[in-house]
Amino acid sequence: MKKTEITITQPITLIEALQQAFPSTSRTTVKEMLAHSVMVDDRRITRHDHQLVVGQVVTVTRETPAERHRLHGAEIVYEDRYLLVVNKKSGLLTNSPDPRDQTLIAELNRMAEGRGQRWHAHVVHRLDRDTSGLLIVAKSKDVARQFEENWKERVNDRAYVALVWGHLEPPQGTHTSYLSDGPFSVVSTPTDPGGAKLAVTHYRTLSTSRRYSLVEFRLDTGRRNQIRVHARDLGHPVVHDPMYGYKDDVSPIARLALHACRLGFTHPVTGRTLSFSTPVPQEFNRLIAAT
Repeated sequence: MKKTEITITQPITLIEALQQAFPSTSRTTVKEMLAHSVMVDDRRITRHDHQLVVGQVVTVTRETPAERHRLHGAEIVYEDRYLLVVNKKSGLLTNSPDPRDQTLIAELNRMAEGRGQRWHAHVVHRLDRDTSGLLIVAKSKDVARQFEENWKERVNDRAYVALVWGHLEPPQGTHTSYLSDGPFSVVSTPTDPGGAKLAVTHYRTLSTSRRYSLVEFRLDTGRRNQIRVHARDLGHPVVHDPMYGYKDDVSPIARLALHACRLGFTHPVTGRTLSFSTPVPQEFNRLIAAT
């Protein structure tokens, strides 16, 4: 971040002071500064007509070019002309209809604009806000549509790693149920009550501690909250899951313990087979090692 301090020497409005300090900056850009990055005597002020008095100090904090091009809450694992593979951090929404929300899609569009590139990010598939890991983002509606129309044929590997409570018996297997949207959460039933969607999850235990298991989950289907619901069905919910986990979950981990660790697919334009993986989050390994 680059900071500029302006000491006021005569009565003046805030926008006038900023225009004098940054004469080559447009009025629109100055207003954008006011929305995010202007302090007057250590107090954030956003009104352009705020009256300043002699002796006050205006501080403007601006991103450097490198910072404008950097993602917040995610990192790019792969990028070409048509798509990106992104490793999203826990706590970041994939997308939202509310423009005030910080989202991965908004972050990518901001990055593209900062680079001077003319593409817009389009959702191919989502991860829950509190799930971290790999996901595909298309740079055009056409590429996104090609994924949507041939998802099962195009995506050949989707794996997650999760910390769950207790030890699964047997330590590996397949769980199948039908999922439907309830009034507050996803409902799982062994048979289709009508209108539910089949969900198939394969799992295998990677390691265990006294209290937890580190488990890999592979999806044949990509239903909403599928792993979290199936972990609960198995009697071993994901650690720190406020919706499908234990109500008295007192784990020291400060996030949902679910991470999309592996992703493989056939590129919709080039036809190349691509495969990506990320390591198990350090918080998961620390908790296993400590308990």
